Amino acid sequence: MSNVSNAELLQKAREEARASKGYQRITALFDEGTFNEVDGLAKSGDGYAEVVAGYGLVDDCPVYAFAQNSDIAGGAMSKAQASKIKKVYDLAVKTGAPVVGIYDSIGGRLAEGADMLAAYGDILKNSAALSGVVPQISLVLGPCIGTSAMIAANADIIVMSEQAELTIATSGANASASEAAASGLCSLVGKDEAEAVAKTRELLAALPSNNLSGAPAAETAVIGASSAPASAQAMDVISSVADPGSFLALSPSFGQAAVTGLAQISGASVGLVAYTGELDADACSKAARFVRFCDAFSIPVVSFVDATEFTSLREAVKLSSAYAEATTGKITVITGEAYGPVYIAVAGRGANTDYAMAWADAVVSPMAPAAAALFLHSGELKGSANPVADRKALIEAYKKDEATPFAAAAQGFIEDVILPEETRDRLIANLAMLSSKRVSNLPKKHSNIQL
Repeated sequence: MSNVSNAELLQKAREEARASKGYQRITALFDEGTFNEVDGLAKSGDGYAEVVAGYGLVDDCPVYAFAQNSDIAGGAMSKAQASKIKKVYDLAVKTGAPVVGIYDSIGGRLAEGADMLAAYGDILKNSAALSGVVPQISLVLGPCIGTSAMIAANADIIVMSEQAELTIATSGANASASEAAASGLCSLVGKDEAEAVAKTRELLAALPSNNLSGAPAAETAVIGASSAPASAQAMDVISSVADPGSFLALSPSFGQAAVTGLAQISGASVGLVAYTGELDADACSKAARFVRFCDAFSIPVVSFVDATEFTSLREAVKLSSAYAEATTGKITVITGEAYGPVYIAVAGRGANTDYAMAWADAVVSPMAPAAAALFLHSGELKGSANPVADRKALIEAYKKDEATPFAAAAQGFIEDVILPEETRDRLIANLAMLSSKRVSNLPKKHSNIQL
């Protein structure tokens, strides 16, 4: 008979668990001393389950998390691992708290056969059911390949370390963090695990706990932080309106004609989107997903528009549908050019915008000024001795006299014309006004947008 007491066995199990990579990672995510493990003694075969799961606090807010433990069977997926992860999902639904999944696994326990396949299916199903109810963040710190990659990609936001791998290809092809970021799959990349964890904590601080709690607000609002932007470039505008140091850009290397990210404006959490130039398929897809994400958790969306056209009809319709369907607060500021379909999709009535403003020197036109000027005033070029110069002058005159924000405001297409240095103050006032917005859509299962 063994002379080892149950208390000693428990202490040994705890010491082994706390020394593992999975335990170290999950405790690094939480505020010090707040992690509580769930099913810490659950077994998978002859050893402990290949995942550490539980709950704790991040900046004093409850969060659930699981961390695949590569120190046990390489973190391979099993029936026992799936059961622990499912329990985390169930608790998150009951209590309305975000879920962070930390991925590092060599694959699945092939010896479990059908049980392993069912385990993957259960996690995918539960993750999909949780989508839009509480924020889900995937933190990829090691290999995440095949079906595991599908589960990770099912989250709202993916954060990776530079050393991590994420791909559906079982060969491991195209798995690097840089490739995932370039394809728009990964939203944030940390140079190492510590930075990736820090970025995840920063994200959690900017997000509401669930779809009923509303966007978080800082305890102390930042007053008088505005400055006139040096130009209409996206980051200049964002820097001029966001509280200092609060903007967290998402997917910065994908769809660069659209800048998206979370920020605070006078302490209130908002989603910011800035459009520039021609909006290609990647930019539209990136912005549409971001708007839908913000809408799911009632985060107000502020859009800055200086864009002339779409290059993809399907993606333009996707973006337009995302705006039209969103019921969260939506404010648009036209900082430069807004023509035809772009204006309609993201700035005007088609976007169901609550409040649209334009800078005094903006250009708002039902079609590109070059086409509109010739369509309306082509007769003025007849018999011209210098048609190229006269055509250019005609277009500039159209911009100055007819495609002005004052003309758009006079027809009720925008609510106001403002100066650049007034932008932040006006946004603060409009965000306060929209903080109590309540809208109910027609009853339906879901819309059928272009995907």
